[in-house]
Amino acid sequence: MRPTAEATEEGGAGRTVALLALTALGALIPLLGPSAALHGTGEAAAPGVGGIGLLRTVLFAALSVPLGELFVRGLARRLPGAPPERPRSWAAFTAAAGFLAALALASVVSAGDLVPHSLGQIDVGGLYGSRDGKLALLEVNAFLLAGLCALSRHPAAQVWPLAAAVVAEALRAHPTTEHGPLTGSALTSVHLTCAALWTGGLPYALRTLRLWRGDPAGAALLGRYARVALVLLAAITATGVWSSLRRMPAATILDQLTTTAYGRALLAKVVLVAVVALLALWARIRLRRAPDPLAASVPARAEVIALGAVVAVSGLLTALPLPIRWT
Repeated sequence: MRPTAEATEEGGAGRTVALLALTALGALIPLLGPSAALHGTGEAAAPGVGGIGLLRTVLFAALSVPLGELFVRGLARRLPGAPPERPRSWAAFTAAAGFLAALALASVVSAGDLVPHSLGQIDVGGLYGSRDGKLALLEVNAFLLAGLCALSRHPAAQVWPLAAAVVAEALRAHPTTEHGPLTGSALTSVHLTCAALWTGGLPYALRTLRLWRGDPAGAALLGRYARVALVLLAAITATGVWSSLRRMPAATILDQLTTTAYGRALLAKVVLVAVVALLALWARIRLRRAPDPLAASVPARAEVIALGAVVAVSGLLTALPLPIRWT
C-alpha cells in the first residue's frame, strides 16, 4: 500500500526541516574545524579558511547530488519491471548552489587568494592570466552549463560539464610545482568521481525506494546500488591511501596524522568513512533479512548523514595547509 498524498506531504515537510537542520549543523564542520585542527600544530592557515572550506563543501555537494541522481537513474532504467515514476530531481538547485560557490571561490583567486572585502579587490580579467584563475572560471561555467542542462529536455547531458568540473578541481588541487602533478590529478579525479556517485546516489536511491514502496523493484534497486557502492568504496580507499602517501610518506604519516592540521582532518575523514562502511554493511544485512526493503532505510539514512559529514570534512581538508613532506 502506497502512502496517501497527505501523509506524503507531511512526511516531505518533516524531511525538509530535518534536512535544513542537518545542513546547518554540517556547515559548522568547515567553519569551526580549522581552529580545532590547527590548535597546537604551530601552523598558520590562510585568511578566511573557514569560509573557503564551507564553499568547497557546497561545491563538492553540488557535484555529488546530480552525478548520484544520474547514476541511480541509470541503474533503475536497466531494472526489469521497474515502475516509471522517479523522484523529483534536485540537480537544478544544486547547480545553482555550485555556481554561486564556484563564483565566490573565483573571486578569492582573483584577489590573490585573499578574501575580497570590496568589489574593487576583484580582478576578473586577471583570472585569465593564471592557471588557478582559468580553472576557477572553468568551474563557474561548468555549473552554469550543468544547471541549464538540468532544466532542458536532455538532463543527462549535464554529465559533461560536471565531469569538466571534476577535472578542474583535480587539476586545481595539484599545482604544476608538485612532484608528479598529473598522477595526483588522476587520483583525485577518480577519488572525487567515486565519492560523488556514492554520496549523491544513496539519497536518490532511498527517495526512489520510498516512491516505489510496496514494489519489489525497490529492493532490487537498493541491492544493485549496494553492489556498485562496494566497488566505489574500494576505489575511494585505494586512491585515498595512494594520495595520502604521496603527501605524507609512510615513515612520517603516523606523526603527521596527529601533529598537523591536514593530518588531523584526514584522520577524522578516515574514521567517518569507516563508520559509513559499517552502516552500509548493516543496511545490506537488513536488506537481505527483512521482508520489507524499507527496513534497510534506517541504517541507510544514518549512512547519508555520515556521508554528509565526510563531504564537510573533505571541504575543510582542501582549505587547510598541506603537510610538510618530511624526508
